[in-house]
Amino acid sequence: MPEQPPPPGWTVRAATAEDLPSLAALLADDALGSSRERPDRLAPYRAAFDRIAADPHQRLVVGCREHGEVRPLGTLQLTLTPGLARQGATRGTIEAVRVAREARGGGLGRVLVRWAVDEAARQGCALVQLTSDTTREDAHRFYERLGFRATHVGYKLPLD
Repeated sequence: MPEQPPPPGWTVRAATAEDLPSLAALLADDALGSSRERPDRLAPYRAAFDRIAADPHQRLVVGCREHGEVRPLGTLQLTLTPGLARQGATRGTIEAVRVAREARGGGLGRVLVRWAVDEAARQGCALVQLTSDTTREDAHRFYERLGFRATHVGYKLPLD
Protein backbone atom coordinates (compact mmCIF):
# COMPACT_ATOMS: atom_id res chain seq x y z
CA MET A 1 0.00 0.00 0.00
CA PRO A 2 1.56 3.33 -1.00
CA GLU A 3 2.61 5.33 2.03
CA GLN A 4 0.47 8.38 2.65
CA PRO A 5 0.00 10.15 5.94
CA PRO A 6 -3.37 9.27 7.48
CA PRO A 7 -5.91 12.06 7.31
CA PRO A 8 -6.32 13.71 10.69
CA GLY A 9 -9.43 13.48 12.78
CA TRP A 10 -10.14 9.72 12.73
CA THR A 11 -9.58 6.90 15.17
CA VAL A 12 -10.01 3.13 14.76
CA ARG A 13 -11.12 0.98 17.67
CA ALA A 14 -12.52 -2.49 18.26
CA ALA A 15 -16.26 -2.69 17.69
CA THR A 16 -18.45 -3.25 20.73
CA ALA A 17 -21.91 -4.73 21.13
CA GLU A 18 -23.19 -1.18 21.69
CA ASP A 19 -22.09 -0.36 18.13
CA LEU A 20 -24.39 -2.96 16.54
CA PRO A 21 -27.29 -0.64 15.65
CA SER A 22 -24.86 1.73 13.89
CA LEU A 23 -23.05 -1.15 12.16
CA ALA A 24 -26.26 -2.71 10.89
CA ALA A 25 -27.34 0.70 9.56
CA LEU A 26 -23.96 1.16 7.81
CA LEU A 27 -24.28 -2.26 6.15
CA ALA A 28 -27.77 -1.43 4.93
CA ASP A 29 -26.93 2.05 3.62
CA ASP A 30 -26.18 1.32 -0.02
CA ALA A 31 -27.83 -0.19 -3.08
CA LEU A 32 -26.70 -3.74 -2.34
CA GLY A 33 -27.08 -3.66 1.43
CA SER A 34 -30.54 -2.14 1.36
CA SER A 35 -31.93 -5.34 -0.16
CA ARG A 36 -30.13 -7.84 2.08
CA GLU A 37 -29.64 -6.20 5.49
CA ARG A 38 -32.29 -5.76 8.22
CA PRO A 39 -31.03 -3.18 10.71
CA ASP A 40 -34.44 -3.25 12.42
CA ARG A 41 -33.75 -6.86 13.51
CA LEU A 42 -30.58 -6.88 15.58
CA ALA A 43 -30.69 -10.49 16.87
CA PRO A 44 -28.75 -11.98 13.91
CA TYR A 45 -26.16 -9.21 14.15
CA ARG A 46 -25.76 -9.86 17.90
CA ALA A 47 -25.24 -13.58 17.30
CA ALA A 48 -22.68 -12.86 14.57
CA PHE A 49 -20.90 -10.30 16.76
CA ASP A 50 -20.58 -12.88 19.55
CA ARG A 51 -19.05 -15.41 17.11
CA ILE A 52 -16.64 -12.81 15.74
CA ALA A 53 -15.64 -11.62 19.22
CA ALA A 54 -14.92 -15.21 20.31
CA ASP A 55 -12.70 -15.97 17.29
CA PRO A 56 -9.04 -14.92 17.72
CA HIS A 57 -8.66 -14.76 13.92
CA GLN A 58 -11.23 -11.96 13.57
CA ARG A 59 -10.89 -8.21 13.97
CA LEU A 60 -14.07 -6.16 13.70
CA VAL A 61 -13.32 -2.46 13.97
CA VAL A 62 -15.06 0.86 13.65
CA GLY A 63 -13.85 4.28 12.61
CA CYS A 64 -14.97 7.32 14.58
CA ARG A 65 -14.11 10.97 14.75
CA GLU A 66 -11.23 11.58 17.17
CA HIS A 67 -13.07 14.31 19.01
CA GLY A 68 -16.73 14.60 19.78
CA GLU A 69 -19.03 12.08 18.18
CA VAL A 70 -18.30 8.48 19.19
CA ARG A 71 -20.87 6.95 16.83
CA PRO A 72 -19.14 4.69 14.31
CA LEU A 73 -18.99 6.29 10.87
CA GLY A 74 -17.15 3.38 9.26
CA THR A 75 -16.37 -0.28 9.75
CA LEU A 76 -14.53 -3.27 8.36
CA GLN A 77 -13.72 -6.81 9.34
CA LEU A 78 -10.27 -8.37 9.00
CA THR A 79 -10.02 -12.16 8.97
CA LEU A 80 -6.67 -13.88 9.47
CA THR A 81 -6.63 -17.17 7.56
CA PRO A 82 -3.75 -19.59 8.02
CA GLY A 83 -3.08 -21.76 4.99
CA LEU A 84 -0.70 -24.21 3.39
CA ALA A 85 -0.31 -22.36 0.09
CA ARG A 86 2.55 -19.90 -0.31
CA GLN A 87 4.67 -21.98 2.03
CA GLY A 88 2.21 -21.87 4.91
CA ALA A 89 1.31 -18.21 4.57
CA THR A 90 -1.41 -16.50 6.55
CA ARG A 91 -3.68 -14.20 4.55
CA GLY A 92 -5.54 -11.17 5.78
CA THR A 93 -8.97 -10.79 4.21
CA ILE A 94 -10.74 -7.45 4.43
CA GLU A 95 -14.53 -7.65 4.38
CA ALA A 96 -17.56 -5.40 4.73
CA VAL A 97 -15.86 -2.03 4.37
CA ARG A 98 -18.47 0.66 4.87
CA VAL A 99 -18.32 4.40 5.45
CA ALA A 100 -21.37 6.50 6.33
CA ARG A 101 -22.58 8.78 3.57
CA GLU A 102 -21.79 11.92 5.56
CA ALA A 103 -18.18 10.78 6.10
CA ARG A 104 -17.37 9.63 2.56
CA GLY A 105 -14.51 11.49 0.91
CA GLY A 106 -13.03 12.53 4.27
CA GLY A 107 -10.33 9.86 4.46
CA LEU A 108 -11.99 7.43 6.87
CA GLY A 109 -12.02 4.58 4.34
CA ARG A 110 -8.28 5.03 3.82
CA VAL A 111 -7.68 5.08 7.59
CA LEU A 112 -9.66 1.85 8.05
CA VAL A 113 -7.93 -0.01 5.21
CA ARG A 114 -4.51 1.25 6.35
CA TRP A 115 -5.31 -0.07 9.83
CA ALA A 116 -6.26 -3.48 8.36
CA VAL A 117 -3.08 -3.69 6.26
CA ASP A 118 -0.92 -2.71 9.23
CA GLU A 119 -2.69 -5.20 11.54
CA ALA A 120 -2.30 -7.99 8.96
CA ALA A 121 1.43 -7.24 8.80
CA ARG A 122 1.65 -7.22 12.63
CA GLN A 123 0.00 -10.65 12.63
CA GLY A 124 2.53 -12.05 10.13
CA CYS A 125 0.30 -12.17 7.06
CA ALA A 126 2.03 -12.62 3.70
CA LEU A 127 -0.68 -10.73 1.83
CA VAL A 128 -3.94 -8.86 2.23
CA GLN A 129 -6.88 -9.57 -0.06
CA LEU A 130 -10.43 -8.40 -0.50
CA THR A 131 -13.35 -8.85 -2.83
CA SER A 132 -15.71 -6.19 -4.07
CA ASP A 133 -19.00 -6.61 -5.89
CA THR A 134 -18.59 -6.04 -9.62
CA THR A 135 -21.11 -3.17 -9.47
CA ARG A 136 -19.07 -1.16 -6.93
CA GLU A 137 -16.96 0.73 -9.45
CA ASP A 138 -16.22 3.62 -7.07
CA ALA A 139 -14.94 1.11 -4.51
CA HIS A 140 -12.72 -0.50 -7.16
CA ARG A 141 -11.10 2.86 -7.94
CA PHE A 142 -10.66 3.49 -4.21
CA TYR A 143 -8.89 0.16 -3.63
CA GLU A 144 -6.66 0.67 -6.67
CA ARG A 145 -5.63 4.10 -5.34
CA LEU A 146 -4.57 2.30 -2.16
CA GLY A 147 -2.35 -0.08 -4.12
CA PHE A 148 -4.63 -3.10 -4.46
CA ARG A 149 -4.71 -4.82 -7.84
CA ALA A 150 -7.49 -6.91 -9.42
CA THR A 151 -5.43 -10.08 -9.95
CA HIS A 152 -8.04 -12.81 -9.49
CA VAL A 153 -11.60 -13.65 -10.46
CA GLY A 154 -13.88 -14.41 -7.51
CA TYR A 155 -16.90 -16.70 -7.37
CA LYS A 156 -19.64 -17.04 -4.80
CA LEU A 157 -22.34 -19.65 -4.28
CA PRO A 158 -25.22 -18.55 -2.05
CA LEU A 159 -26.32 -21.30 0.33
CA ASP A 160 -29.63 -19.84 1.46
